[in-house]
Amino acid sequence: MTGPVVVTGAGQGLGAALAQAFASGGAPVLLADIDGDRAEAVAAQLRAGGGQAAALAANVAVEPDVEALAALCLELYGPVGVWVNNAGVSKPAMLIKMTLADFLAVTDVHVTGTFLGLRAAARQMIEHQVAGSVINVTSSAGLQGTIGQVNYSAAKGAITAMTKSGAKELARYGIRVNAVAPVAATPMTSALRSDEKLKARYLAQIPLGRFAEPDEVVSAFTYLASDAASYVTGQVLCIDGGLYMAS
Repeated sequence: MTGPVVVTGAGQGLGAALAQAFASGGAPVLLADIDGDRAEAVAAQLRAGGGQAAALAANVAVEPDVEALAALCLELYGPVGVWVNNAGVSKPAMLIKMTLADFLAVTDVHVTGTFLGLRAAARQMIEHQVAGSVINVTSSAGLQGTIGQVNYSAAKGAITAMTKSGAKELARYGIRVNAVAPVAATPMTSALRSDEKLKARYLAQIPLGRFAEPDEVVSAFTYLASDAASYVTGQVLCIDGGLYMAS
């Protein structure tokens, strides 16, 4: 792995687990979250454990926030080596009841946020000649669709396509772009997991019959960030207990 790591949506759940994994591996980590206090609390834990970590309050859907994040990484640790576009939001509703506001709230964070992060990382990597890795978080929803989540499915489908386009454009610079599609017990899936009927219906589609814990998912990201994946780009790695395979 080359250089420092930026993780968005790092104040809790999968993002916090990713920050912990990268810090434990010796990389400086810059945590971003719309809730800056939450991100700083995670960063403080990492520093207390001997890691290098800093935090910034940032809305990934806002261009100046993402540019500030990239600039802070450069200032504190040097040019970014790995950028993880993890920040997300879910506002489920059936199609005919979904408001435009709820559709845009989800696509702003996932689509615009991933684009801004990918662009900021690519610009800095190219300028400083870093053969880095960008890892986007997508979902089986973006590969097969999900009832009650037209907004989320559309956003994750866009991320999948953006990953492949970005990989093709940036390969000439040695920059790899991949995506991970996890099914994990995180705040993002809390509404689904708290509704026993929905939870049972969803788990019935997963051959392994359960949600992953965040710690079970992080190795996919550390692999894609590492030299072991030096010939891997434009891929979507499904860490979903067989969900997409079974569809």
